[in-house]
Amino acid sequence: MASAARPRANPAFYALIALLIFMSIGPVLLLLVNSLKLDVDITSGAGGLLFMPTIRNYETALCDILWYEPEHLRFCQIRFGGAFVNSIIIALVSTALTLVMGCMAAYALVRFRFMGRDSLSLSTLAVRMIPPAVLLVPVFGLWNNAFCLDNDYGLGAWWRDTFGGRGDVCLAGTHGGIILIYVAMNLPFVIWILQSFIVQVPRSLEEAARVDGAGPFQTFFIVVLPLIKPGLAAASIFTFRIAWNEYLLASALADRDTMTVPILIVNNASEFDGLGTIFATGMLLAIPPILFTLFASRQIITGMTAGAVKG
Repeated sequence: MASAARPRANPAFYALIALLIFMSIGPVLLLLVNSLKLDVDITSGAGGLLFMPTIRNYETALCDILWYEPEHLRFCQIRFGGAFVNSIIIALVSTALTLVMGCMAAYALVRFRFMGRDSLSLSTLAVRMIPPAVLLVPVFGLWNNAFCLDNDYGLGAWWRDTFGGRGDVCLAGTHGGIILIYVAMNLPFVIWILQSFIVQVPRSLEEAARVDGAGPFQTFFIVVLPLIKPGLAAASIFTFRIAWNEYLLASALADRDTMTVPILIVNNASEFDGLGTIFATGMLLAIPPILFTLFASRQIITGMTAGAVKG
């Protein structure tokens, strides 16, 4: 018996897919190509791909962290490298802390029974609905006044006697202060995401692990955590992108040594030397989220297909 003929897909479908791919990748490719051009090639109007690639724009953007001095620069005007490193540190650390605390909190809300559990679960998500602009003034006041080591006693006095100065050590102007507010801002949403994944983990697997002698932490880290890997990946993408692109709170809490890339770009837009440098900084700003998303998306696919093979 002849098998039924497979229906042919409409060519318009493939055309639409190609258009969507072009719209997604096209701007990134244009950014990359222009970042490798000199300003004269960008503004000449010739366009196209016939040009001599150069890394001068990247040298200009990263001049403050290069181990050599670029020949075409008299002095390093843009401190993009330091801000780039600050953004990497803040985004990665805040994402890791948020995931660690978020998965444990979500597991407790799903598996443990206590009074007010449902209300607590809803209130954590309601906190995420507060606009960051509302938190700006309170957080700025707390980070600069309340959460400081006073200079009259304790660690503040030791700091003053040892290193000099006033002795006040505040969260404002530190990596830890920015990381702390990012963790507090993203934690409710991460808890909400991971709850839906933990609910789907069969209790029988945890009970079997306990019968085999596994403790509570062993059950969580060995049994539950690998099964919610897609949820962890999705939550990490969300958290990393928020921490990488956030500007409002960081602009109020960071100083010259801890400023992130969005702050540098906004505050020093007029100091960028040419269009090529602007394209290079844009490409550098786009690379970490793209790489992080690709890595995390691979973990989502791996976790979804882990149990799809028939034994």
